Amino acid sequence: MNYFKFSNHLEKLDFVERIVTAKVIERFVKKVTYLSHFTVSYLTGSNTSVDSLAPKMQKETLDSFRSGKVNLLFATDVVEEGIHVPNCSCVIRFDLPKTVRSYVQSRGRARLSNSQFIMMLERGNVQQRNQLYDIIRSEYSVTTTAINRDPDLCLLKNPTVKETNVYIVDATGASVTADSAVSLLQRYCEKLPGDKYYVPKPSFKLTFSGGLYECKLLLPVNAALQTIVGPLSRNSHLAKQLVCLEACKQLHQMGALDDHLLPTIEEPSQNHCVAKGKDSGSGAGTTKRKELHGTTCIHALSGSWGEKPDAAVFFAYKFNFSCNIISVVYSGFVLLIESKLADDVGNIELDLYLIRKMVKTCVSSCGQVHLDADQMMKAKRFQEFFFNGLFGRLFVGSKSSGTRREFLLQNKTSSLWSPSNMYLLLPLEDSLSNELRINWPAVTACTFAVEFLNKNSLLGTEQSDGDGGNLSLNRTGSSVTECKGTNIIHFANRSVDVNNLRNMVVVAIHTGRIYSILELVSNTSADSSFNEIVDSVSSEFATFSEYFHKKYGIVLKHPGQPLLLLKQSHNPHNLLVNFNDEGVSAKASQAGLVNEKPRNHVHMPPELLLVLDVPIDVLKAFYLLPSLMHRLESLMLASQLREEINFHSSNFDIPSSLILEALTTLRCCESFSMERLELLGDSVLKYAVSCHLFLRYPKNHEGQLSAKRSWAVCNSTLHKLGTDRRLQGYIRDSAFDPRRWVAPGQLSLRPVPCKCGVDSLEVPLDKKFQTEDPKVKVGKSCDRGHRWMCSKTISDCVEALIGAYYISGGLIAALHMMKWLGIDAEVDPALVVEAIRCASVRTYVPTDEIHIIELKMGYNFSSKFFLQEALTHASVGEFYCYQRLEFLGDSVLDLLITQYLYHNHTDIDPGELTDLRSASVNNESFAQVAVRHDLHKHLQHCSTLLSNQISEYVQSFPESHDTIRSGPGIKGPKALGDLVESIVGAILIDTNLNLNEVWRIVEPLLSPIVTPDKLELPPLRELNELCDSLGYFIKEKCIYNGEIVHAKLQLQLDDILLIGEGFDRIRKVAKGKAASYLLKELENRGISRKRRKQGCADSTQTTDDDSLEPTNHKRQRRAKIQLLEDSTTVPSPTHDSSKRACSTTPPTPVIATINTKKGGPRTALFELCKKLLWPMPTFTATEHKSSTLVEIGEGTERKKGFISFVSNITLNIPRFGTIECTGDARADKKSSLDSAALVMLYELEQRGKLIIGES
Repeated sequence: MNYFKFSNHLEKLDFVERIVTAKVIERFVKKVTYLSHFTVSYLTGSNTSVDSLAPKMQKETLDSFRSGKVNLLFATDVVEEGIHVPNCSCVIRFDLPKTVRSYVQSRGRARLSNSQFIMMLERGNVQQRNQLYDIIRSEYSVTTTAINRDPDLCLLKNPTVKETNVYIVDATGASVTADSAVSLLQRYCEKLPGDKYYVPKPSFKLTFSGGLYECKLLLPVNAALQTIVGPLSRNSHLAKQLVCLEACKQLHQMGALDDHLLPTIEEPSQNHCVAKGKDSGSGAGTTKRKELHGTTCIHALSGSWGEKPDAAVFFAYKFNFSCNIISVVYSGFVLLIESKLADDVGNIELDLYLIRKMVKTCVSSCGQVHLDADQMMKAKRFQEFFFNGLFGRLFVGSKSSGTRREFLLQNKTSSLWSPSNMYLLLPLEDSLSNELRINWPAVTACTFAVEFLNKNSLLGTEQSDGDGGNLSLNRTGSSVTECKGTNIIHFANRSVDVNNLRNMVVVAIHTGRIYSILELVSNTSADSSFNEIVDSVSSEFATFSEYFHKKYGIVLKHPGQPLLLLKQSHNPHNLLVNFNDEGVSAKASQAGLVNEKPRNHVHMPPELLLVLDVPIDVLKAFYLLPSLMHRLESLMLASQLREEINFHSSNFDIPSSLILEALTTLRCCESFSMERLELLGDSVLKYAVSCHLFLRYPKNHEGQLSAKRSWAVCNSTLHKLGTDRRLQGYIRDSAFDPRRWVAPGQLSLRPVPCKCGVDSLEVPLDKKFQTEDPKVKVGKSCDRGHRWMCSKTISDCVEALIGAYYISGGLIAALHMMKWLGIDAEVDPALVVEAIRCASVRTYVPTDEIHIIELKMGYNFSSKFFLQEALTHASVGEFYCYQRLEFLGDSVLDLLITQYLYHNHTDIDPGELTDLRSASVNNESFAQVAVRHDLHKHLQHCSTLLSNQISEYVQSFPESHDTIRSGPGIKGPKALGDLVESIVGAILIDTNLNLNEVWRIVEPLLSPIVTPDKLELPPLRELNELCDSLGYFIKEKCIYNGEIVHAKLQLQLDDILLIGEGFDRIRKVAKGKAASYLLKELENRGISRKRRKQGCADSTQTTDDDSLEPTNHKRQRRAKIQLLEDSTTVPSPTHDSSKRACSTTPPTPVIATINTKKGGPRTALFELCKKLLWPMPTFTATEHKSSTLVEIGEGTERKKGFISFVSNITLNIPRFGTIECTGDARADKKSSLDSAALVMLYELEQRGKLIIGES
């Protein structure tokens, strides 16, 4: 044990003699704490012992040891030969080897250089010592003889010696003799599919005639061959050996034994569905691995007209906007683009959701539009002016940044246009007209505005950053009165009658910000008090004139004019999600998608404003364009992928919107995502591959078919297929951020420079661009489009695309999609005909069983042998059994039920759809179907154990027709579920792969299919979800008492400790029983067992406090405690599993020094609550706003700002009381939550509830 204690590198193999020894030592080592760095398992043969492992478990354990998941393996001699573990650094013989061969073979398992081979001897045991010396001497003798033999003598004798009882493989030199053939054959049978009712093994029949023995070998039904007769021999032992030798020879020639004469391990080859790539890592397709990928360029957006001074021809797509509030009008726009869009991209309808209103958008194709050189120049200038004026900056550079401040459009603007993103967005005069009429007066007005700003822009050296936000300090509320002395208002470029001011669009000549006029503010002027109008308590400026003079160096010419109240432009919002829906608002606010705030308005002298001859409805429509263009760009990308896949049919089209759904992850926060299509595509892929393998490999047994299918549909394979087709560039994996959306001609305000170390847009598939670091953020892209993506997302996208094509075009379209990906799953109709022909000529004995079951199924088989095969278990010993049909039927039921759920439950969450499928497609569900329709009576088998289990299962139902039970009970025998699957597989082949006919027959048998309101989750999962929603923690403990697992779950409520216990041979079932009890206890206390939608743990309230000052709290904070009254406690039930909190005082918990970085205090508090089973604390964050700049926070987190957050925290400690604390003001919400958590931790320390370690 001391050796193990200080040894933790690579894999170690420990040989024992008996199965029970391996099992006992494995359990013992798991309990030794200083050996916890080892992942321990054991591996034994599959004989008749109760402790032996099934072949499937042997394979899984050996694979885990090879991969390093298990690094300490206790094994019998079953792994002395035939395994290769390159990283095995140490082999230990707990029991001494009995032969030299065993000694040499076990030592050879240590393959790593400088590895160790250790043999353990009992201290003082002379017999063991002598045995070891004999083995070492024998090995030395054999080695010496082999080294010193005469090689020439061997060569001379070799041609003259004829080995008749040996089979040699020419390719490798591997050989099997008559002596070793029996054991090799037994090893081959161990690898065949079996279950606890049937263990595959060879059987022999000897006949004696004429003084000679003849042996007939019978192999299991799923072997490559079933019967073989050996040559005549002098004795029975030799006859048995010779027939086994002949069987090994034929099995090798048939491919069941490889060239090393070992049972063939199913590895995919180039002829199978897919081939394994060298770069396909073990972590590919997993959620843990993250990969850096690029973003595919949208070809339709590219244009070559940017640098050409000549005229150009564009395809035109008109945007019509119609608001549900009739009085709200938006101008129409036209998209001018060089490429023609697909019909389902250029002609769409879309709903845009604003606060308290909705805008219906209609996009329609309008043919082609010709623009001359002058129109092109004006159109580009219009786009540059408005997109930069509204969503960017028209003036760049500032004194604070150390760069000269200048007008953005003063010089050439070619750098603002990229050939990969070239299009124009222009306003229309009348969007309702069938004729396309561009509003050229509005476009031309921007050209004049740019020329004016070029000549007259105020660029004094004293000018500030020029945002205009410093003027935005007053609320709306003033009333319009007549102007003093005149009705004419003088602007920077013209004079306007006071009655024409409302809704006029203007631009500030000193900042470049675009506004609309709300009203003229009477009794004000530039000489009015600055503090009174902007509600500033103490400002350095006395009047507006002084403000503009000192801050911008501007001397007003008309200081006596009334001030104008202006509506500011604002950042664009994501209008694709309906935030007014119940439950969407909270989710969206968490994702940072929407943040409704009271609008601030600006007071400004008219002479600083340039009047734009642009209608207000054009200005309002600009805020709709980013969201609309984002959706169009996404549809263009989906259409581009559709063209690459290149599947055309006269019967149907694959909508680009459905392909977009298959490319969109949940992280996008859209109303659609790939989850539902992925679920369906998974079933379609499984079915198609299963049919292909079943028909293409009629001689392969179920185990071989399953291995091929598992590889073909596994995530690592799908990941490689997806990356080979560069699907990663098409995937949308982050929420639309309209602030980072940039139109052609617009300068981005929020650049994210690329720091990925990749010069190209596409990221190479290299290990240096892969990571498992949990700190790496997924979804956020740099300016080159590089973003980190979960590796499994690519696999999911492959399945979702298959699902999308199946929905649109059926199996034919899905098979085309698979072929494009590189999956060979097409079914040759001739193979189906051949399968039916072979079944028709098989021997069939008519029985009443067949007729009765056909009546129950409502279907008459054309080839009765299919049904006979489907009813036959391998234990019968016939030349056929249901295993292959069960392999096929499993995939058929999976597809049919998933398709039914997909179409009948369109309004449920994708996760709930997955739960419905899990509840419907499982062996237990099918076993209930078998009992409900009395199909179990027709199962042909020869297993007493299976017969007893079926009887016990049937009797466990209160009534014969009632097979739906809540909670864990008697689990149905797997053979019953397999029976239903094999019958369905038989029907599929007999109907010539007619899925519609199969569903017509099967649906009545499966009814009633579970619905969302009848769905019952596994008890443990239901308990966890319920406790998560309520903020409670569960403590689990499992104790092994022999073969029985004792599961104990503890749940601390506010006033009582609930304990649930369960016992079973299976750990999962035992925990389920304990969870079932706790769920009933919670229900008795009025706590619903229904799943709830989880909301935010914190809520936000908004208050206006202009005089807020941050408080400076130290280690002791304010708190109030509300002790529980005895009358509020619920009486403890008499059941032993419900207990009040112990009266004895537990030791005070000690936590490490608190990490004060963001998230640290909250994590420390949550971990403490989880450890002590305290309910989760609740937070309430309050937002405070100030008109003046205030300092917020302490130390390095001290910041200046206008907005701060203060959080309140409430913690209920069972049997003690409720503690409420308030944290300090912080500049952001999460920091305020941390501050409140920190206050709570210090308060708990002061109350003696914990001890905080010192740094």
